[in-house]
Amino acid sequence: MVTVTNYLQKENAEGKAFFMLELTGELEIVVSQTTGKPYATVRKVSIPTTLDENMCKLMLGKQMPGQIAKVEVEEAYDYTNKETGEVLSLNYRYEYSATEKAQTMEQAVFQVS
Repeated sequence: MVTVTNYLQKENAEGKAFFMLELTGELEIVVSQTTGKPYATVRKVSIPTTLDENMCKLMLGKQMPGQIAKVEVEEAYDYTNKETGEVLSLNYRYEYSATEKAQTMEQAVFQVS
């Protein structure tokens, strides 16, 4: 499940305003690559919408089926951490997928949920 947690107003190349919905995934526990210690995080992604501002406000808190998936990109790009100023070279992005995670082979074979 994902939750609509915010909306943002942006401008397209022609200067016309449009809105984006911020979607937040479920809580995940991941292990730090530098310290080896676990920490809690959530994935977030923004998607464009045809909704007006009033409708975007009504969507806040709405939960929808799906997930935020990590997807590899063909060409790496630089990302600057706003808090630390550190520049990272990334070869992935996050995107919303309307379908839940596919089952693992074990889950499919043994019907484990």
